[in-house]
Amino acid sequence: MKNKKKTKVSSNTIKLPVWLIMIGLLSFCVVIARLSVLALSEKIDDIDIQEFASNRNSTTKTLLAKRGTIYDVNGNVLAETVSSYTLIAYLDPSRTTDEKKPQHVVDIDYTATELSKVINLDYDTIVKYLSKKGVYQTEFGPAGKGLTELQKDEIKDLNLPGIDFLTTQKRYYPYGDFLSYTLGYAKEKTYVDENGNEVTTLVGEMGIEKQYDDILRGTNGSTFYQRDRNGYRIADTKDITFPAVDGNDIYLSIDANVQLFLEQALQNAKQKKYKWEWYTILVADAKTGAILASTSDPSFDPNKRNMTNYLDYNVAVAFEPGSTMKIWTYMATMENSDYDGNKTYKSGVFKTKDGTEIGDWERRGWGNISYDRGFALSSNTGVISLLRNNINQATLKSYFNKMGFGSLTGVELPNEAVGKISFNYETEYYNAGFGQGITTTPIQNIKALTSIANDGMLLKPYYVDKIVDSEGNVTYKGERTEIYQVASTSTVNKMKDLMEDVISGNSRTCTGYPYYMKGYNLILKTGSAQVASKSGYDTGEVIKGIAGMFPKDDPQIIFYVAAKKPDDGGGGRVKPMSTVVKEIVTNISSYYDIYDGEEQVSKKLDKYTILSYKNKKTEDVINSLSSSGIRIVVIGEGDKVIDQYPKNGSVLTSKDMVILVTNDDTHVKVPDLNGYSLSQVKTILSYLNIKYDIQGNGYVYDQSISKDTYIDKDMTITVYLKDYYEKEEKQEEAENQDEIK
Repeated sequence: MKNKKKTKVSSNTIKLPVWLIMIGLLSFCVVIARLSVLALSEKIDDIDIQEFASNRNSTTKTLLAKRGTIYDVNGNVLAETVSSYTLIAYLDPSRTTDEKKPQHVVDIDYTATELSKVINLDYDTIVKYLSKKGVYQTEFGPAGKGLTELQKDEIKDLNLPGIDFLTTQKRYYPYGDFLSYTLGYAKEKTYVDENGNEVTTLVGEMGIEKQYDDILRGTNGSTFYQRDRNGYRIADTKDITFPAVDGNDIYLSIDANVQLFLEQALQNAKQKKYKWEWYTILVADAKTGAILASTSDPSFDPNKRNMTNYLDYNVAVAFEPGSTMKIWTYMATMENSDYDGNKTYKSGVFKTKDGTEIGDWERRGWGNISYDRGFALSSNTGVISLLRNNINQATLKSYFNKMGFGSLTGVELPNEAVGKISFNYETEYYNAGFGQGITTTPIQNIKALTSIANDGMLLKPYYVDKIVDSEGNVTYKGERTEIYQVASTSTVNKMKDLMEDVISGNSRTCTGYPYYMKGYNLILKTGSAQVASKSGYDTGEVIKGIAGMFPKDDPQIIFYVAAKKPDDGGGGRVKPMSTVVKEIVTNISSYYDIYDGEEQVSKKLDKYTILSYKNKKTEDVINSLSSSGIRIVVIGEGDKVIDQYPKNGSVLTSKDMVILVTNDDTHVKVPDLNGYSLSQVKTILSYLNIKYDIQGNGYVYDQSISKDTYIDKDMTITVYLKDYYEKEEKQEEAENQDEIK
């Protein structure tokens, strides 16, 4: 039997002292015990753990996208989003973690003294706000809300510890009561987002603001940050931010200068004591269908939303057009039969089979007259004769529909009305031929008029020139859109001749005599429609209409004007129409250098493209602009420009102005406002943050506070305006010849 050898085993194991092992075990037990207490206890050191955990955590805040700006075709701002600031003060000392960088109000007296110099609140009241006990932060009532960018910057420059601002957005319309129904308005609305935060944003509720709300609104972003037990952001902590994408900008086809001509024409008519129930005007580029100006009265200020009517009469309201419809009845006859303008008929009164009498405005008639002369005289019996002998109901209705009546034009505005083109019985058929018993909208009439200005080609009208995204890319471009041919060249040329005859004769041979303007080659058709009531048509409720264009041979501008119950103060219905139309044609012809006929009647206004003047010397900018004739308003006495209106790239004429904001906001003076228009004055005073009271309309001739007076925050200036348009009436107004009786 062999002996077994014992093998020695080598070991590198370190033997720990017993006492060290015991200490380790004891420490482990203590940690486990503490964790158990933390896990099972509701309070630790008198702090509610669940409440502390729910308060001290990361939170998500919505970052609002800036709503896009709406411009006119030349880059003038029509609607923009501006920041409004609320002043707050942090009072809780726990907010400060570094005494060298205090994050709360340290010196109440000094803070109150400095703030009282900027906001409209006295020292003692501010001290009361800053002395509140047991609150984390405080606001300053109405005086601390709605602060402007300049006020905010002035307070920030004071470097007061614990002073901060809450930023909100509001929509601002610098021109006030101007293009109101087209622009509409955007209103603040509050909702709770997906993170449980209460968010206030701007939502379009009318006009372009409503139609393009999604595009203008943009996409909100978000930021994640740490908050303390009170729910406030912990100072000097990092956050994670996903930036918002601002909304797109919209450039309208509207030209603010042409729009101003329309607005001023209505105001000037009011100065003459002319009245109406409502008045509406549309002006368009004849070659493209672009809407250049659109106005209605009564109107409203989108900043105040003081409207009495929510519908745009140019787009959303259909009414009986009256005798302007004879344009399309005559065209339908020419396109669908052998029209002979020299052929005669008996004027006066026509009796239908059911015994209804339909008469001319001159019930006695003019005897046997030609169809051509019947158009100039706006003869109803002439239309009836054409309809009886040349075309039938189906043909007339089909042609009206072909011109776009009875269907949407598709313009970029909400609530567009369709109108009604419906007639079945003999009397309805005849009435439709001269615009009674059917309804159309002004925008439909503009669409139809494009065919006469484009050799029979019907165009689609539009309001939007282009859409630009937040990165400057053009995502949409409005342009001439041809629909289809609706008339031959011969028909179009004949209609131009007939529309010229409407105003080129005298009070006994045409209804448009009061609109004649030598040298302008204006052509048009007048219209009057009685307003339907429960008992029939009311002879006292009349809608006057004008459909026209100029110059005749190559139309550049088309327009449609309508007014309900116009009155010159003495019962006349024509002057409130002819005065407005002639002023608009005069100003537009001058602005676009459009004239024709026997003599030149207008002088071209030079146009200038505004550059960027920011960070340039004030003196150099003034010198460069002076040669253009553009009026210059300088805010402050600084040597450098820090802001400007309008923005670079805007196209101006010598009738316009430029506002230059300098780097000195402590020596701001009241400017000389003499000669500025109403909209210009509002823009200037808004930039200066001066409260104002407007007396009159037109242009400024006096102001309650003299120029070069230093501005203070309590200042209110009264501005006096009057009508500078004193165009001499060369002809006496003819009798109201176009009224259906």
